[in-house]
Amino acid sequence: MVPLPLALLLALGAATIALAEPLRFVDCGSVDGSIQEVNVSPCPTQPCLLHKGTSYSINVTFASKINSQGSKAKVYGEMLQVDIPFPIPEPDGCKSGIQCPIQKGHSYSYLNKLPVKGEYPSIKLIVKWELVDDQDQMLFCWKIPVQITS
Repeated sequence: MVPLPLALLLALGAATIALAEPLRFVDCGSVDGSIQEVNVSPCPTQPCLLHKGTSYSINVTFASKINSQGSKAKVYGEMLQVDIPFPIPEPDGCKSGIQCPIQKGHSYSYLNKLPVKGEYPSIKLIVKWELVDDQDQMLFCWKIPVQITS
């Protein structure tokens, strides 16, 4: 029999691993980089259930195909094939886990937050996340289905 504290620790470890599973995503035009992995936490299943008033951690591992002095994130909610800008707290990729200047052939972990405001409607949509280089070309672009809920 496993002692209770150890059983709790094992259960918590399993839950943490489940929350950090890489997501299935659609690459929507990564030109100057290649995505290796996308994680949204917590998002144990897809579509991701995004609860109003909660902030979600975004972690994208990608390799750069170019040199760039900087990068900027653009996030959209895609509904009926229309991109609606979605504000994020820090659009500067160099302040989001990426050590700039970005170097060709290097891998990076981009880290950011996706806040879901209480005034957002409860709706199913696609989140589209772009990171552009200093020439406004896409280092990465990915999409995942989400459902905003109360």
